[in-house]
Amino acid sequence: MQDDSSSFTFDLPRRNDIPMKEKLEEIRQHAESFAIENTAQVEQFRLQFLSKKGELNDLFELFKTVPNASKKEMGQKLNELKQFIQGKWESAQVHFETEEKGANKGSIDLTLTPESSFTGSRHPLSIIENEIVSIFSKLGFVYSEGPEIEDDWHNFSALNFPPNHPARDMQDTFFISEDIALRTHTSSVQVRLMESQKLPIRAIMPGRVYRNEAISARANCFFHQVEGIYIDEKVSFADLKQTLFYFVQELFGNDIKVRFRPSYFPFTEPSAEMDISCLLCKGEGCNVCKYTGWLEILGCGMIDPNVLTANGIDAEKYSGFAFGMGIERIAMLKFGVKDLRTYFSNDIRFLGQFESL
Repeated sequence: MQDDSSSFTFDLPRRNDIPMKEKLEEIRQHAESFAIENTAQVEQFRLQFLSKKGELNDLFELFKTVPNASKKEMGQKLNELKQFIQGKWESAQVHFETEEKGANKGSIDLTLTPESSFTGSRHPLSIIENEIVSIFSKLGFVYSEGPEIEDDWHNFSALNFPPNHPARDMQDTFFISEDIALRTHTSSVQVRLMESQKLPIRAIMPGRVYRNEAISARANCFFHQVEGIYIDEKVSFADLKQTLFYFVQELFGNDIKVRFRPSYFPFTEPSAEMDISCLLCKGEGCNVCKYTGWLEILGCGMIDPNVLTANGIDAEKYSGFAFGMGIERIAMLKFGVKDLRTYFSNDIRFLGQFESL
């Protein structure tokens, strides 16, 4: 028997053969009557109406054939239909996801080993800064802070830096403009205190400072300082020494030894650098202290009368002292860190060592 199936043809209507308005209504009815009762039907709804081969996509193709006179009306109806279908699908998706989460709440296996969790910790520099501030607060020093972008007056001129001082050179300072720079020390906060506060002044000022230096294990282009200032009548160098001696004993213990060496700073006269006995070799000499048994931790001195006068303070009646130290240096000694860059690496293995502090 001969197979005549090839002689039959089927003339099915194409989607674009159906008028746009009728097609819109037909698809809306399909979407409204589509029952979504589980997650599988949520996906089926998406495939039927929202996928690239879905009915909504066919409508957008059909919209291209709509006469210009009818495009505004048909376009509005098409967008309304799209929003309806999209909203129904998203609502069903949220509903069944929430339902599944609720169903899984009671299926926790309490015999399983719990997931490990990490306890957060303060950064070692924050730990040391807080400890330093706490020690000086016992002596009546109040916390103070100032802007990191400073003008020439607060950063240099008011602190007795002559116009040709090397610190003003681009090699040391990040200048933003001729008279504006990133502060090179927190001494600028001292100037602001002398300008605005009544005497006596006793304050400590931690903060980040910036210097144009090559980054290495012992230096960075930004670091943290803590500076202090005390101005009153009859303040002496003996007051300065006793204050700092109390500080290092509180921070490093009663067995620490201290010495002061003459030095130079533009804003203090006389000036000194303070050394402590090496914590690693106990003063016997090692490669860290360069076999001297001593480590320098801060600079200090009596505030130069020129600085007091420049900031409107009677240098004949008042005197004061100032000191400053690098927080990174103190933290290196306290925690035995040998590379300054470690503080800024965000290495969780390193930071996790300070959980208990």
